[in-house]
Amino acid sequence: MLKPIEVLSLYPDHDGTLCGSLDSRVAVAPDREFLVFKGGAATYHEVSRQVERAAAMLAARGVGPGDRVGVMSLNHPSTVALFFALARIGAILVPLNPDYGVEEAGYVLSHAEICGVLASPETIDTVRAGCARLARAPWYMLNAPGPGGLPLFADALSGAPVEAPPTAGAADATCVLIYTSGTTGCPKGVMHRQRSVVLAGEGFVERMHLQPNDRMLCILPMFHINALFYSLAGALAAGATLILEPRFSASAFWRTVAETRATQANTLAAISSILIRRPREELVTGHGLRKIYGAPLTEEHYRVFREEFGVPHLIEGYGMSEIPGVLNIPFEGPHKPGSMGRPSRHPDHAMAFAEMKVVDDAGNALPDGETGELVVRTPIVMQGYFRDPEQTAAAFRDGWFLTGDLGWRDRDGYFRFVARKKDVIRKRGENIAGAELDRVIGSHPAVLEAAAIPVPAELGEDDVLVAIVRRPDAALEAREVAEWCRARLAPIKVPRYVVFVETLPHTPTHRVAKFKLRADASLKARAVDLAR
Repeated sequence: MLKPIEVLSLYPDHDGTLCGSLDSRVAVAPDREFLVFKGGAATYHEVSRQVERAAAMLAARGVGPGDRVGVMSLNHPSTVALFFALARIGAILVPLNPDYGVEEAGYVLSHAEICGVLASPETIDTVRAGCARLARAPWYMLNAPGPGGLPLFADALSGAPVEAPPTAGAADATCVLIYTSGTTGCPKGVMHRQRSVVLAGEGFVERMHLQPNDRMLCILPMFHINALFYSLAGALAAGATLILEPRFSASAFWRTVAETRATQANTLAAISSILIRRPREELVTGHGLRKIYGAPLTEEHYRVFREEFGVPHLIEGYGMSEIPGVLNIPFEGPHKPGSMGRPSRHPDHAMAFAEMKVVDDAGNALPDGETGELVVRTPIVMQGYFRDPEQTAAAFRDGWFLTGDLGWRDRDGYFRFVARKKDVIRKRGENIAGAELDRVIGSHPAVLEAAAIPVPAELGEDDVLVAIVRRPDAALEAREVAEWCRARLAPIKVPRYVVFVETLPHTPTHRVAKFKLRADASLKARAVDLAR
């Protein structure tokens, strides 16, 4: 096995851009498979040509530096080509959750002021409805055959000029906006430069000891930081192969692993928990999966994946959309299950990389063993929140990013997560803003006040519980609340538990005291479980 720095050293130096990194890999391994999707494959050279044609096509449509282009689809190779092509011309990718409803999609598309959208046939109606509020109508394109009259991405590439426009995207130019929910109730657009994506991929080579012959299975969505910054960028950095699946399928997981000859995969706590509870006859013996990155993992996860599933290497870590990949358990150990690990390193160990410390409310560093807020300094930090200077300024103190998470460090330098300070519910790897749920549910004509809080989920992370005060003389049932949410929010945001209460606790400033609700164990016991 090559050392991580030896893997990077296989390829020529580049300029820190996505296309520069791609060109570097093409120079050494043009015929190696880069993307695999539904039985088809594209080599590094073929993807490079697709990117050139996509850049030419976009430029012909008037897309230039700083422009934003949305994509709303399940995982698809066209997203990769679009991402690199936009980076080449200095434009910006805005990936959207394909499960978004019109209101959610409309907010992101409008806030980002996109000039065009690549969509799947399943999402194009939502995209069009969501773009209704835009002052200037965008262009639309499909990544698969669908409604008549809209061009196909593949056809647009075949008709594009042969020569791509001159490269305009620099390493420090913004290349992606990842919209993430926060405590304000409206998603914030996290801006990242090209150099951050490239560095995150190189860091993932160190984290997972990726090799050029690794085949990385991507089952997480490409609107998520994990798929873009770890799977895609990690495969690129190693010169490895990325296997794209439209989405995670528990029943087909092991068959897919075997058929695609996958050697590495990224999961979430919920996915790992689902897999260990699936029928064992779904496991395909003799598979080649050797490495899994995912968090948080329990002792049961480690035991089942190693002893029953035959996957020897499980690595935990920690990151956020704003600060990808800042902690991980070292590949070679020591392994401390349940911890977030140590600050991540670049394959070039001399390079200054991630730093983390634990501080009190005044920003003073706390000694090992004491709980405080986790703050981070890393070269892979967001440039800021798009068009939100106040939230950007509030996210930093003296050059350190404030995670809003509470934790502590042990004497070996490993960090442990304790709780979240922010009003964010973490469900299946996604951040859900409690304030957004409060607003949507509170708009129901029968609701006087609503407060959403996290409660522990059986499969790890959180489920959503909402406590509701009905309006006087109003009739409202739990399943009506769920239907109200389904019509307005992505499925992942629909609460599992609904409890009706007489009053909600409030702070002196008349805000709901959610910390009191979280401490009330009787709420979950009294709630209607909509999963039953």
